[in-house]
Amino acid sequence: MKKLILPFILMCVLIISACGNSSKNQSAGDENKKDENETITYQSENGPIEVPAHPKRVVVLTGNAGDLISLGINIVGVDEWSKESPLLKDQLKDIKAVSDEDLEKIIELKPDLIIGASDNNNLDKLKKIAPTITYTYNKVDYLTQHLEIGKLVNKEKEAQSWIDDFKKRANTVGIKIKAKIGENSTVTVMESYDKDMGILGDSWGRGTEVLYQAMGLKMPGKVKEMTSKEGYYMISSEVLPDYVGDYLIVSKYNDQDNSYQRTDLYKEMPAVKNNHVIEVDGNTFLFNDSLTLDYQLNYFEEQFLK
Repeated sequence: MKKLILPFILMCVLIISACGNSSKNQSAGDENKKDENETITYQSENGPIEVPAHPKRVVVLTGNAGDLISLGINIVGVDEWSKESPLLKDQLKDIKAVSDEDLEKIIELKPDLIIGASDNNNLDKLKKIAPTITYTYNKVDYLTQHLEIGKLVNKEKEAQSWIDDFKKRANTVGIKIKAKIGENSTVTVMESYDKDMGILGDSWGRGTEVLYQAMGLKMPGKVKEMTSKEGYYMISSEVLPDYVGDYLIVSKYNDQDNSYQRTDLYKEMPAVKNNHVIEVDGNTFLFNDSLTLDYQLNYFEEQFLK
């Protein structure tokens, strides 16, 4: 009798155990499904918007691709300018290039979140495809912008950690550079593109945030005055010497006309004659996302202190 009862008991245990495992697997599946559907309310510049708590397929129509990459967010569509950044090309090589006009392409990408600029076209149509968050360029400073991206994708803690670390590193590098070039030495950032020439303020990409805000280097008074309204100021090459300080940062595109650098006017500027010119690749230095800022900081440290 005991021999008959023992197999029966074992069978019951196995059945109960199997049911338990099945229940656990079902619960895990339900939990994963719940996570996918979970949302948070993001306080955007246009008011509260419900977005995925864990976005899986993001389309980026602004220059914030580097911020999302650094936070480990999957990008499925990105603007053409970001695709052209040598710094981001490896991470974005398999990502579709899209614009605010490519509605069909964006629909095919099945995004669960779209990040755009406040002046993008077709915003009403984009909002019908997926929750769409827009930012106004320079409405907040560059570090706050990174933090906002972190809040949007539920990675605020990670974003704040990078900000704190970047500020410390930039301050240290800035102290070293000022000790070498002098506290009162001035730095000008300029760019020439499509026969236009401009000088840049303290928040227009091209390393300006790192130089002026993070490291505390000084810009010439005339540059500060003329860029205070728009963030940049367009000039002719003939008056460039009036705006160039002790050091000159040239944001350069190799496929553009850079013949001004061969003129006597350019060569006779003190910054040029003293070998105080630092050239940077315009495509690499274009943005002010966290990956680009890290690169810019390391580049300036190397160039100023070499």
